[in-house]
Amino acid sequence: MLIAFMPTAKLAAQDVHQVETFDVGSYKISVLSEGHNDGNTGLLTGATPEILKQYAPNGTFPMGMNAFLVRTPDKTVLVDAGYGKNLLDYLKTLNVTPEKVDIVLLTHLHGDHIGGMLKDGKPVFPQAEVYMAQAEHDYWSSDAEMNKLAENRRGGFVQARAVIQAYRSTLHLFVPAALGSASVELIPGFTGIAAYGHTPGHTGFLLQSGGSRLLIWGDLTHAMAVQMPHPEVALSFDVNPAQAVAIRKEILAYVAKHKIPIAGMHIVPPAMGKVEKSKTKGESYRFEPFSFKKK
Repeated sequence: MLIAFMPTAKLAAQDVHQVETFDVGSYKISVLSEGHNDGNTGLLTGATPEILKQYAPNGTFPMGMNAFLVRTPDKTVLVDAGYGKNLLDYLKTLNVTPEKVDIVLLTHLHGDHIGGMLKDGKPVFPQAEVYMAQAEHDYWSSDAEMNKLAENRRGGFVQARAVIQAYRSTLHLFVPAALGSASVELIPGFTGIAAYGHTPGHTGFLLQSGGSRLLIWGDLTHAMAVQMPHPEVALSFDVNPAQAVAIRKEILAYVAKHKIPIAGMHIVPPAMGKVEKSKTKGESYRFEPFSFKKK
């Protein structure tokens, strides 16, 4: 669980800076970065000593923490809300007030993705329609799941439930589709993509505008330096590590084959790029930061 992960991976201090905004078709995608940290390889499972020696020789891996703002011709869409540390300041630099956010898409309900959703227990985005996967909602709402943890480790459930309750009147639950399958858009240009494993309802979002696409894959990876060449490596706080590994392999193969650019919450900024199959044998990939045309 993420609540066990946080003390070992504190974000480096970061002041509000100019937000990088890129074009995907007619959409403007802004990277809202809350900093970076060095994750400890002790958090990885399934990594052999040889893998760690090659890809994380100092015992750490770089990791960012991002949310994304997507401005379409019609809507202002926030994908995750990070910790909320500098979120509103970043939005202000883009001339976006909380009241102007029309849609919030949540990849999952870990605290580093919903921290900016509430202030003093009240919704930060009072006009927003909020979307989350049905399975994610059900997991965090389950007393049986919460009671599997000791009382002092239930903070994540308390936080997730507070967000669910605060946005109950504008909450939309949906079942994500497999990447590449027939699917129904949540809102025009946005499709929920099943990426289960990290959490039971973990979801990516495929954006399509004209002939351009971008997959915001949430927490499909945390340790890019290790999990791209070795997607079989999982994280100790994945709820279902085997499922997380399987879906990571499927999505990596699909985006590489179909040349779909990706963006991730834990990729160091610019946090967007392209995935390519490595020339080596096996299920190995490489990531190259993607240069969208700046505006």
